[in-house]
Amino acid sequence: MEKWNQTSSDFILLGLLPPNQTGLLLLLLIMVVFFLAFFGNSTMIYLICVDVRLHTPMYFLLSQLSLTDLIYISTTIPKMAFNFLSGEKSISFLACGIQMLFFSTMACSEGLLLASMAYDRFVAICHPLHYSIRMSKRMCVKMITGSWILGSINSLAHTVYALHMPYCRSRAIKHFFCDISAILPLACMDTWLYEYIVFVSTILFLLFPFLGITASYGRVLLAVFHMHSKEGRKKAFTTCSTHLTVVTFYYVPFIYTYLRPRNFRSPTGDKILAVFYTILTPLLNPIIYSLRNKEVLGAMKRVLGKLPVL
Repeated sequence: MEKWNQTSSDFILLGLLPPNQTGLLLLLLIMVVFFLAFFGNSTMIYLICVDVRLHTPMYFLLSQLSLTDLIYISTTIPKMAFNFLSGEKSISFLACGIQMLFFSTMACSEGLLLASMAYDRFVAICHPLHYSIRMSKRMCVKMITGSWILGSINSLAHTVYALHMPYCRSRAIKHFFCDISAILPLACMDTWLYEYIVFVSTILFLLFPFLGITASYGRVLLAVFHMHSKEGRKKAFTTCSTHLTVVTFYYVPFIYTYLRPRNFRSPTGDKILAVFYTILTPLLNPIIYSLRNKEVLGAMKRVLGKLPVL
């Protein structure tokens, strides 16, 4: 399985799981997580689309977050499962590029969407009288459109450059999907300048939004402490803790992976960290936002109540 024809243009994905019964059991667990995440995010998108009470900026942003998670997990897991079950580890050059493009687009766009959601909560709690102006539907559309456009442009530029690099070493990618940082060691050219560009992109699309989110919630917590209403304080804390939970699971492994120098990284460690933002986060987002949100639960009851009983 590890032998490779150097004349082929395909890559090899070495995968995440060991090729034994333990690996099979882990794959079954991952597939359960995949279907739960797929169903959960699809349900969130459907509820927000059909329930008029959820047609607010916060839930429009949440629907886009669910969409990115849906594409996220669909980009990596099915190919990983197919390769494990079929015993084939190869992925074509084109398929690798497409996977790289979609993955990096979702990564950048989700980072910007999470920052937009933090700003939404900041305005709602710290400047409630100005909320309708600062977070109008028009502004919300601009935030969503900007997140997708910036994420797509950045991802397209990285993908095109990565695919045009000469690869004259082993084509074995020590990962379970085509990640730019995992492909760079295979290039037969000095990649220090491009690695620096990836570092800058990580700062722009991950670190800066993370710092913005931290600053927003710092202001929110100060405002919450000055609230006289216990009910309002409790609701604000619940909203903030929900968002911070998602942010922690998403940003911390990402930043820790991509801001470290290559000398301090290992393929095994990168694969383990990738599990958090490619598998766990898409599962946790709909669970956290639905089970801890009365408005979403209410929308679910209203929609289910309209379904015909067989």
